Amino acid sequence: MIKPEFRNFFFADIISGFGVGLTTVGANWYVLQSTQSNKLVGMYLTINVLAGFLMSPLAGILTDKFSRKNVILWTFLGRVLPMILIAIIINSYGFSMLSMYGLAILTGAGWITYMAASRSYIQSILPNKLLGTANSFIEVSLQVGMFSAGAISGIILKYTGFLVILIINIIMFIIASLLIFLIKENDTVSNESRQNSTNFITGIKYILNHKMILSIGIISILPLIVTQLFNVSSPDYVSTILKTSSVIYGFVDMGYGIGGLVAGLVTGLLINKYIKRNIIVSFFILAAIALLSLYFTHVVFLTIICTFALGLSNSSLRVVINTILMEQVEKQFMGRDIYLEWHSSIS
Repeated sequence: MIKPEFRNFFFADIISGFGVGLTTVGANWYVLQSTQSNKLVGMYLTINVLAGFLMSPLAGILTDKFSRKNVILWTFLGRVLPMILIAIIINSYGFSMLSMYGLAILTGAGWITYMAASRSYIQSILPNKLLGTANSFIEVSLQVGMFSAGAISGIILKYTGFLVILIINIIMFIIASLLIFLIKENDTVSNESRQNSTNFITGIKYILNHKMILSIGIISILPLIVTQLFNVSSPDYVSTILKTSSVIYGFVDMGYGIGGLVAGLVTGLLINKYIKRNIIVSFFILAAIALLSLYFTHVVFLTIICTFALGLSNSSLRVVINTILMEQVEKQFMGRDIYLEWHSSIS
């Protein structure tokens, strides 16, 4: 029987992921369309990543100090109010790179805080034997939201505009907040453990004393780099190399999301059947083949297939890595460990 806490979280993850996916795909194309500059798209994404990097130490501490449920709730509500302000600015004055940079900071900081809190929350409410399956379900929920958003974001941009995307994202965050609010508090990390672990230096010492955790954080570098490079180059690749519209860009992004969805459906089974190290190596090889194919071929259909393979490999790697972390890390340190994974990936 599915725990009510996990059920509510699962649907909130899908709904919020849909809003985030819309904004991610829409913002990239909106900046490119408005400025005709891939450099500014790259700058937008750089600020997004940098905001997450700077927020990550605080996100880990907040996650390990306070109720994970409440931190998740405030990652939704904390993005709603500033996003309303950005929507008002765009509606009143049109495109502004400064408002887009504000959106990049908001989404980057909000996303890393949500990731730290949500993954720690799942670890705290489920037994270890269910973590692999739970991480697969989480990936399914994330990618269902992301790929469905990718499918329609290009259409919304073409026929309405970026303002509508922001409004939909705001609505999605509000609905997700209600679902999280209805969850009964059930965090198994004791207050005493929180007080003993929330010091930042204590968290760093814990990580340095567990070399396997440090190694897993370093392994996570490549999937994140690939994802960020793909996000930066994809709008310009579709526009100048494939010479197509925002609709095709949406479908290309949807291919990545469908790959992630398939990863969520199958990786839990793979974890139970095969050695995790072999799974990691296999999906790194698949990602390398997909990237080489993107470089040598410039066909829309093959581009979608390759982005599917990238989504499949990167999401599978995330499921396996998160499962290993949840199995190895003590619950009161999980938030700082997600921070380590992020920090190692960007350093």
